[in-house]
Amino acid sequence: MEQQTTIKSPFTLSGPGLHTGQYTHATVKPAAAGTGIIFRRTDVPCSADIPALAENVSGTDHGTTVTVGGNSVSTIEHLMSAFHGLQIDNALVEIDGPEVPILDGSARLWVENIANVGVTPLNMERNYFRLSEPVRYEDPSSGIILEGTPADDFVVDSTISFKSSLIGSQNAVFSNYGSYSDQFACCRTFVFLHEVEFLLANNLIKGGDLDNAIVFVDKPLGDDEKRRLAALFNKDADTIQEHNGVLNTIQPFFPNEPARHKLLDFMGDIFLAGRFLKGHFSLHCPGHRANVELAKMIREMIK
Repeated sequence: MEQQTTIKSPFTLSGPGLHTGQYTHATVKPAAAGTGIIFRRTDVPCSADIPALAENVSGTDHGTTVTVGGNSVSTIEHLMSAFHGLQIDNALVEIDGPEVPILDGSARLWVENIANVGVTPLNMERNYFRLSEPVRYEDPSSGIILEGTPADDFVVDSTISFKSSLIGSQNAVFSNYGSYSDQFACCRTFVFLHEVEFLLANNLIKGGDLDNAIVFVDKPLGDDEKRRLAALFNKDADTIQEHNGVLNTIQPFFPNEPARHKLLDFMGDIFLAGRFLKGHFSLHCPGHRANVELAKMIREMIK
């Protein structure tokens, strides 16, 4: 019998949100067996608890947002992935703003802090949901296909494909929770330079920085372009560099780090099913919207 778990003691991580730029403090606290993952806004009066469940998802544009009673918390996917990857059933996340800190764009700091405070078993059995039949989400217009089939364990086989030669087609496989901390948690979000320019110019990633994403440079970078980017990022022009197709010489941790990060995101989003799952998931070009739609389908199967 596997017991449910929570963390042993609270910890707090702080920083700007990727999209709002608002500096927030997120305190992760232990929670009783059967609680699940709960987000709670502490900066608003009479804040309702927001269970991290697929039916509470209100947005999937460049991140996953959950909402209850008019209160929202956005960009929850990396923290949710850390809970899933470290097999944390129950936790309360108190946050004094609308968005989870982006930190370094991965789940690494959440994982490290959970490991520092420790995990404790609870006096309730973990209730897995095992797929009894295939479940499939497909978007023909984008080529996205996510499919789950019955299996004895939780396995994810994920493939991404980009026209850019900087990424191309990549594959990542998750088959063992013991591998999550070392093989997936550190993998950072990624974006192409032209996407960053559009988002920054339209005031959409106010907390974006060269330290919280891998920025792939998909066009020549001249002096004028460097000066313009420096102004967008509020940095000196001589700090803007490109090396092997990546802005500011950030070195990937793995050759397939983008594919691993997409799998990290999927593990956060699919945990919105509200249960640990047993099934084999084959993903082609996953993204937040598709991930959440699949989680909603599984929620209906559970109900």
